[in-house]
Amino acid sequence: MSKRKGKVISDATAVKSRRVTDAADGTNHQGPSTNSFVTTAHSATGDIGLIESITLKNFMCHHLLGPFQFGPNVNFIVGNNGSGKSAILTALIVGLGGKATVTNRGISLKDFVKTGENTADITIRLRNRGPDAYRTDFYGDCIFIEHRISSDGSRTCKLRSKSGQLISNKKEELTYILDHFNIQLDNPVSILNQEMSKQFLHSKSESEKYKFFMKATLLEQMKQDYIHIKHTKTITRQQVERQEECLKDLKQDFLQRKEIYENLSSFSEMKVALENLKKAMAWCLVREKEQLIQQLREDIEKEENSCKHQHNLQLCQTKVMQVEKKIQHIKSRIDSLRGEQESLKEDSLKLKEQVKVISKAHQEQELVYFRALNKLKQSEKEQNLLQEKAKASLILNSNGETEYRKQQKTLSSLREQLAELENKCSQLNQEIKNKHQALFKGKEERDKLRLEERNIQFSYESKVKRKNQLLASRSNKLKRFGDHVPDLLGSITQAYATGRFLKKPVGPIGACISLKDPTLAVAVECCLRSFMKAFCCDNYKDEAVLQELMSYYYSASNRPQIIVSPFSEKVYNIHGRKACHPEYPSVLDIITATSPVIINCLIDMRGIESVLIIKEKDKARRVMQHNRPPKNCREVFTVEGDQVYANRYYTSDFSMAKYLGGDLETEISMLESDLENHQAQLSRFQLHVTSVTEDIVDMESTLNSAIITLKKRLASVNQVKATITELETAAEEQIDDISSLEEAVQENQQKIKAEKQTVHEAKTELDKHQKMVEDIDCKYSSVRERADQLSEEMEPLKDEQLKLETECARDERNLKILENKLKSHEDTVQAMKSDLAQREEELKEYVSKASKISPERQQVTGSTKSIDTEITRLKKKIKVYESSHGEQEQVVRSLSVRCKLYFNNFLIKMNCCGSMIFDHNNETLSISVKPPGREDDGVGDMRSLSGGERSFSTVCFMLSLWEITESPFRCLDEFDVYMDMHNRRISLDLLLELSERQHLRQFIFITPLTTSSLPKTRLIKIHQLEDPEGNRSETVDENVSNQSW
Repeated sequence: MSKRKGKVISDATAVKSRRVTDAADGTNHQGPSTNSFVTTAHSATGDIGLIESITLKNFMCHHLLGPFQFGPNVNFIVGNNGSGKSAILTALIVGLGGKATVTNRGISLKDFVKTGENTADITIRLRNRGPDAYRTDFYGDCIFIEHRISSDGSRTCKLRSKSGQLISNKKEELTYILDHFNIQLDNPVSILNQEMSKQFLHSKSESEKYKFFMKATLLEQMKQDYIHIKHTKTITRQQVERQEECLKDLKQDFLQRKEIYENLSSFSEMKVALENLKKAMAWCLVREKEQLIQQLREDIEKEENSCKHQHNLQLCQTKVMQVEKKIQHIKSRIDSLRGEQESLKEDSLKLKEQVKVISKAHQEQELVYFRALNKLKQSEKEQNLLQEKAKASLILNSNGETEYRKQQKTLSSLREQLAELENKCSQLNQEIKNKHQALFKGKEERDKLRLEERNIQFSYESKVKRKNQLLASRSNKLKRFGDHVPDLLGSITQAYATGRFLKKPVGPIGACISLKDPTLAVAVECCLRSFMKAFCCDNYKDEAVLQELMSYYYSASNRPQIIVSPFSEKVYNIHGRKACHPEYPSVLDIITATSPVIINCLIDMRGIESVLIIKEKDKARRVMQHNRPPKNCREVFTVEGDQVYANRYYTSDFSMAKYLGGDLETEISMLESDLENHQAQLSRFQLHVTSVTEDIVDMESTLNSAIITLKKRLASVNQVKATITELETAAEEQIDDISSLEEAVQENQQKIKAEKQTVHEAKTELDKHQKMVEDIDCKYSSVRERADQLSEEMEPLKDEQLKLETECARDERNLKILENKLKSHEDTVQAMKSDLAQREEELKEYVSKASKISPERQQVTGSTKSIDTEITRLKKKIKVYESSHGEQEQVVRSLSVRCKLYFNNFLIKMNCCGSMIFDHNNETLSISVKPPGREDDGVGDMRSLSGGERSFSTVCFMLSLWEITESPFRCLDEFDVYMDMHNRRISLDLLLELSERQHLRQFIFITPLTTSSLPKTRLIKIHQLEDPEGNRSETVDENVSNQSW
């Protein structure tokens, strides 16, 4: 039984018992007049299910409507077209959980969201008072129902108490509330919208009208409940029969003896009973076939309506496309980084050459600058000498020829000394230049040696760490996977023993697998990579516990990977998905695991069934790249660990297996040998670096010494030149006069000025070269840093690419599985249809045979096995069924008679005559109405009526149903749109009279016409909506003293 049936049955019973009292009164009165309505004021109102208010935001074409405070009895919503009248009614259906199709205003909820907005909000407040209130300790005396509709068609529901506290957000709670308040959203008797009001009686056939009558009066629900109870009773009886199977022989023996005893008195009665038994047996077989066929039809319908497989297939296809896009993006990013890396490599080589050239030019410019500076100093000294010579010219003129000869000899000696010094200075300049170049090469060699030394040191430390792990794994092999793995596994075992895990996690994966061929260890480790140290969990609760245990041994960024997937005791069926090659095995073929969980995990996460192992590189390239790859083969690994795809090839950086190595001592011995080699290399590099460093120091010392010697020689040259100049000047002073000395001083000053300019230009050029050296060094450093940065950026991208490719492969396998499931589902439906057709043919044969035995169909409730022993009980069941069936027909007929009586009474108000003809056997309802002056016409079809007459007939029919049905509120949309004023006045009279009699019910009438003629009473509340141009709604309450209209 569904979750609503229990309450519906009790509510239906309440409807019947309540209306029994009303029936006595309703058939005898025509209802009070309008004046009576005005003068009568009921103080009592409904306690539960009444709509107290509704507020709309961004709903349909309205930004904000409401809040509308509805009265407890009669409410009129008045406004022009487009002002939001029907939007309020639509929002009422949707806000109470109704579907979009029920409103006849849209096919999806997203159609109700205002254009340009993301969400629409509906808030409804229901009354919840009195002894029948729903969970008043939680909600109080009113219930707030808040619905938010998103532009994608989804919606959320929140149920709040009077104080605004959130009580629930579940659809089931809202369903319970509607059941408790007896609110039926899809029942036009409760809510009759505009389209249904226009075409209600005109478009519906007689059978549809009858079904509507049954649904409105809850008789249809009662019928379904009755069938459900009968079905449950039959099932229960069959279960009892199965439990009593052990007593079958005794009961049969007892019944046989009893039958013999009872039939001793009358042989003819025994014949009749036997004949009846044969008839019952025949139709019992027919009934079982019919039940089987009905169940098969329901299963077929359920399977055909099931879109789960198609939906899952579409989701998987979308996911595969998204992952492929991500892979393509990462590939393009890696290619871009590789291109940039190659470009930077070329730039680095070019910059390196530029550094050499610019450094050389800088050194040469430095020599030019020092030469110009020394020349300037020499000129300044000569200037001082000329000035002193001019002063001493008189003294020099007094000396004789003897002094002149001495000076000439001295000058000759000094010139020879000057030539020798200049030759030595030139040699020193060349020597300094050579030493600069040698020093630059020495420093470059030292930097290379230090870089190689650091690389060897890093490799040495890694191998030392690996050696320590291997030494520790002599006693415990799990330490190969990390020093903390044994402790972690101990904690996992202890936590599982205390019940913290639902299923014990498995791992590390590398410790749970072994190889059939140990020579392929490197290839398998290159294939599995980080999965070697991963753990497997059955569910996310176990994963959270395992994460907590790992936090005691690992930092957050260094924890082993955890894979969550339900554990299975069997390995996946990969038939049709496994890579097949006659010569080369897959990874799945060469490994064995301690548990199917490990194999299933590696199939899901790494796709090991689609990865082949080919030892030789050339053969791997030929298989994958020269020809079409083998079926289902995605990639290949070589014995060295190289990874081969159909369009690319990656070289492995693995030299030996870390986790799957077979001979531990051999591996330790190899590591010790490598460590000795690394130690020897480190020693050699350190000696070499020390030697090169000492050479550099010696070269720097020699270079500095040569520069100092050059400076001294240059000073000696300048001194000799000054002496020669002084002697030459002294000799010339003997001949020249004072005026010639002054001219020489002026010329020397011009020379000094020119040399200063030369020094300034040389200094500027030297600074320029210095800046160029610094700039090129900075560029070279930035290029090297960028190259290192690119290498670091490419590593996570490669890992992400591998992870996405694994995920893509897993999704592709799931896609194939889903496609197979969809095909299997379609085949199953087709097979079920074929089976149904075959069984229907068999049913026809059974019916034909049963008709020959008994022309009239027998009512059989027992099974073919128990029918011989259940004749007496079968008669009781038939009597009970006939009794209950008679009571049901009596209720249906009683309600139909009352409905016809009310309908005729309401038509008399307009001087019309009509009829309602119920055919309960064929389940049809025929309605005919004859307007005034056309009573003698032979035809009373609803299609011959005018629009106003049809609207009035619809109102009469709805009022008749309202008289015999229960609902806390009733809504009627534009019931008077096609009526003239006379018919509208009569309709309003009837509605108001009914609302007075049913003052505990709430009525909401929507009309585009004026309500100025309505009586002024506190029981009527009028809500006047603004014209469509406005964005606000205004509620006008008219509570004035009694008036007639």
